[in-house]
Amino acid sequence: MAKATKKQALGRGLSALLKDPSNDIKSVEDKNADKVVGSIVELELGAIEMNPFQPRTSFNEETLRELASSIRELGVIQPITVRKLSFNNYQLVSGERRFRASKLIGLETIPAYIRIANDQESLEMALVENIQRQDLDPIEIALSYQRLIEEIKVTQEELSDRVGKNRSTVTNYLRLLKLDPIVQTGMRDGFISMGHGRALINIDNINDQLDIYEQILAGSLSVRDTEALVRKFKNPTPEKETTTKKVPHFVNKGGRELSDLLDTKVVVKANKTGKGQFTIPFKDEADFQRILNLIKSEK
Repeated sequence: MAKATKKQALGRGLSALLKDPSNDIKSVEDKNADKVVGSIVELELGAIEMNPFQPRTSFNEETLRELASSIRELGVIQPITVRKLSFNNYQLVSGERRFRASKLIGLETIPAYIRIANDQESLEMALVENIQRQDLDPIEIALSYQRLIEEIKVTQEELSDRVGKNRSTVTNYLRLLKLDPIVQTGMRDGFISMGHGRALINIDNINDQLDIYEQILAGSLSVRDTEALVRKFKNPTPEKETTTKKVPHFVNKGGRELSDLLDTKVVVKANKTGKGQFTIPFKDEADFQRILNLIKSEK
């Protein structure tokens, strides 16, 4: 208990230090910077602004209220991370859900780790730290990867090292951004999974992609079913040729006459020279005798 009290007192002392204009810390080389950077400090929520580099763009209101209730009972267990912008002015790097939940219940301060970083470092910190979270949807992760590549100017190989993922994993996420926005929204809303999305990427035409997406929703198709549907779409089974070979006119005409005469479907086959054969089907002995009598009567 004494240890916790000491930690809280230290936080209050650092908060006072940060509010002293004569001790405005702007870089790690400044006096007292070592006391602040990396320490847990109680900061006023009003002194913290949102991070424009935050990869998460949507928050579940129900889970946010549940977090707020937990914070009301237990406090903020894991400090947020901020970077110092100017005197008593900070920007959120990570912990936006905790920040929002704390504001929701009317807290005035929140425990925070302070870092000193430029815009590029802040972007990288925010993206990398948030990518590690388990509650980002696949599209949010893909967009974060894309921003790191474009704005930090790293290769996919370098990115995979920074986020601790295989390069193939990074590539699979980035490919999701080729999907139609409607499909991306469906993934973000949980209607389909990343596995469904990876299967749909193989459909180049957007209209075809959307048609299959609608089939997935209508039939509640699994990822395996979707993969099979995509394979069938890309490699349809060729229909058997139903065209009949060209035969002499007398063969077709004679086949029809025999069928009418014998009251059964006579199958006539012949090549283009006229050579061939015909088959007369019968149902039983009586039917056979009937057909035989008809043939004899034509003699």
